[in-house]
Amino acid sequence: MSAYPPGAAQGNAADPVTLEAGQTVRITRPTARFMFGHPARVIAYGFGSGLSPVGPGTVGTLYGWLSFVVISMWIEPTTWLWVIAGSFLVGLWACARTARDMGVFDHGSMVWDEIVAFWIVMLFVTPTGFWGQLAAFLWFRLFDIAKPAPIRYYDRTMKGPGLMGAFGVMFDDLLAAFYTLLVFALWRSF
Repeated sequence: MSAYPPGAAQGNAADPVTLEAGQTVRITRPTARFMFGHPARVIAYGFGSGLSPVGPGTVGTLYGWLSFVVISMWIEPTTWLWVIAGSFLVGLWACARTARDMGVFDHGSMVWDEIVAFWIVMLFVTPTGFWGQLAAFLWFRLFDIAKPAPIRYYDRTMKGPGLMGAFGVMFDDLLAAFYTLLVFALWRSF
């Protein structure tokens, strides 16, 4: 028997996941009501940016870009390292909990992985100005969508239940960030 949280969309998204009460849930398209049902979901959905019906990963990355610019008005680049590290750890919990609640290990609406990974990119490309940041955004999205080797391998093999599965969700975006920074390093070397 499947039980859906109030306001959650129903459908066949993936294998169901058992909740504490022995209930099962499958969600194909989360709603704001479902998101606000638990703080982990608010974080995993990038404070609502992942609820976009079109390109949630792109919208989440745009949110990451905007939030980096705004937050950078108050904190130094070295503080960003702590913010990113803490956000990564919080993201493990948030993505694991949300994946369990949704019944899907890496639903497209979970965009916290894009946000944190793009903050890493922004930390290094901010001095290049708007056009450099735009180029970084485009490269990051290309790598995140195309998933060149070994990103595709890790994307397929590391996802699953619990914190280790959530690490897989976060890890493939870290590789996309690394590839983006590698492109910038090569560009600067010429």
